[in-house]
Amino acid sequence: MATDSNSRLPIIDISPLLVKCDDPNMKEDPGVVEVVRKLDRACRDVGFFYVTGHGISESFMKKVKEMSHQFFELPYAEKLKIKITPAAGYRGYQRMGLNLTGGKQDFHEAIDGYKEFEQGKYGETGKAMEGPNQWPENPQEYKELMDKYIKLCIDLSRNILRGISLALGGSPYEFEGKLVGDPFWIMRIIGYPGVNQENVIGCGAHTDYGLLSLINQDDDKTALQVKNLAGDWISVTPIPGSFVCNIGDMLKVLSNGIYESTLHRVINNSPRYRVCVGFFYEINFDAMAEPLDIFKEKYPGDERSQLSKRVVYGEHLVNKLQTTFANLMEHN
Repeated sequence: MATDSNSRLPIIDISPLLVKCDDPNMKEDPGVVEVVRKLDRACRDVGFFYVTGHGISESFMKKVKEMSHQFFELPYAEKLKIKITPAAGYRGYQRMGLNLTGGKQDFHEAIDGYKEFEQGKYGETGKAMEGPNQWPENPQEYKELMDKYIKLCIDLSRNILRGISLALGGSPYEFEGKLVGDPFWIMRIIGYPGVNQENVIGCGAHTDYGLLSLINQDDDKTALQVKNLAGDWISVTPIPGSFVCNIGDMLKVLSNGIYESTLHRVINNSPRYRVCVGFFYEINFDAMAEPLDIFKEKYPGDERSQLSKRVVYGEHLVNKLQTTFANLMEHN
């Protein structure tokens, strides 16, 4: 059963970190030290936290959600104009029930977008995802709005990771080298229809497989749930103007298992439609995911388990997409 309390997830004002984010000596600043301490505690205890003081205006975050609502309110035929297909690089609109988690249908629809890259840049692996993102013409200026939003989320993710890098005992820049110098990203704009019955699974229990996730959810509906260390599902009540931030599987790997990605799910028990805009900050598409040397030294673990974790991020992502959307051509 889910429990409902804001106090269960830490609320971290990261403004002191942002003020010093370009200062190589930021770790000497008392304000940064306190933010880093809170980030470390949150990443160790639950893997989820609210981010405030992030510098992106509440009105802009709200506009992103409002325009997303407008898209999902369109007739089905209109939404299908940007239909997701393998030929479109798995970018665009996915209809209700197309997404699977743990082999089961999720009760949501979505627009999926990914970092765009030049044809041939990632060879055969990248070929499956080549192509531009598909943004709808209606509502007007949605593409421009989302382009601006994505840029802001990229900068914010990088800066939060500087704090997390310090929390792990590294320099601020451990996540910006050969592994994350050209970070990939995923954008999922998800619509959860209102329901008249309880416990309809909008999205099944899963961990995120990237580095860091920034969730911008509707302010007036509680649907996201996080599993805590005690095994209880905690309801993540929206705090207007905040992001819900969580760490993913790749951060677990890079930190040599010190930080754990956390199971979460979505159950929309509200009769009203809910929008959630998820931005997922990843490592380089062609990077081999493995523990960073500095964290192997600081936190020596089982060498065999480290070897079993070696995976090229792009191969992992393409495989996941092709598995999830295996029936895409059959059901238009």
